[in-house]
Amino acid sequence: MAMNIRKGFRFATYEAPEQTPFEKLFDIFQELITHTSGDVDEALDWLRELDKEYELTNENYTIDDFIEDLKSKGYLQEEFKDGGGDGTEGDETNKGGDLSITAKMERIIRQRALDQIFGKLKRNGAGNHKTGKSGQGDEHTGELREYRYGDGLDRISMTESIKNAQISSGIGEFSLNEDDLVVEDTHYKAQMSTVLMIDISHSMILYGEDRITPAKKVAMALAELITTRYPKDTLDILVFGNDAWPIPIKDLPYLKVGPYHTNTVAGLQLAMDMLRRKRNTNKQIFMITDGKPSCLRMPDGSYYKNSVGLDDFIVEKCYNMARQARKHHIPITTFMIAQDPYLMQFIRHFTEANKGKAFFTGLKGLGEMIFEDYEANRKKRLK
Repeated sequence: MAMNIRKGFRFATYEAPEQTPFEKLFDIFQELITHTSGDVDEALDWLRELDKEYELTNENYTIDDFIEDLKSKGYLQEEFKDGGGDGTEGDETNKGGDLSITAKMERIIRQRALDQIFGKLKRNGAGNHKTGKSGQGDEHTGELREYRYGDGLDRISMTESIKNAQISSGIGEFSLNEDDLVVEDTHYKAQMSTVLMIDISHSMILYGEDRITPAKKVAMALAELITTRYPKDTLDILVFGNDAWPIPIKDLPYLKVGPYHTNTVAGLQLAMDMLRRKRNTNKQIFMITDGKPSCLRMPDGSYYKNSVGLDDFIVEKCYNMARQARKHHIPITTFMIAQDPYLMQFIRHFTEANKGKAFFTGLKGLGEMIFEDYEANRKKRLK
């Protein structure tokens, strides 16, 4: 007599994975070093305060042990300055050096940002962007076509080619000719040049709300995403306050807000200049901002500033830049980290002038939208 065996699920209380003392502290330290813009001393001060409150360490593993591990593992480097002492014990000049994070640590921070922001998303392809058109690539369409001069031998479908040869020549006098060869078609793979604009005006930390850290995480995540998953693409990053200037990817962890107004026009002008030098046909601008444009640099080098409301003179310059980008087929996707109705109305008009996209959002979910739009933008615009 057959027995029916019931299968089901067994639920148990979640238990966090076991972490070593170093791993536990390292996880916290990575978050702190992002908030302190790479200031190791400040991050360690915060870590010591957290240790006092939550007893993160014990006599067997202290904060000092953790610091030594960070140095030995290549995450921190210590620079000693010559203070004129003789180096003997008791000499006041014989103190520890200045601590800073290493290039290895910068990469770890970018990877962490990528995991935090994009980690919940499903995998979609092997990392090149399909266009919906056939051509050179590694994603098979399932469709066969005749062999053409220049097709790689690895793309020839041997089974179908041999079958064609058997039909045309018969088994008795089998011969394989060029006319018998067929290849499996693949999707053409396109490249994209992206400029990411980050607002570092004072409003990004105004009223005690930290908006620059999430924006910085998004930038680091996007940089890690493109450089690792889409290595043939290009990503340039610029920041804008009273003026705009480019920054290298490695400097993202150190990004700070300044006592600046918001010169959106300068940022857009620099982004356009960067993209004009790119050979890729497909170009786009991402702009992360939380405030209205409030500053322009005049032809004589002086600054025109107005922080009260929306200044028509400044706003119209922004609309002109949006229209100019549209003429060059460069869509602008704006991520507005604010809910003020008059600012939202400005972004709607700006987006309409560019025929781009806009997202009105709080800080939560910002990364997912950038990622999803990065993928969708590419597929939609390639014609």
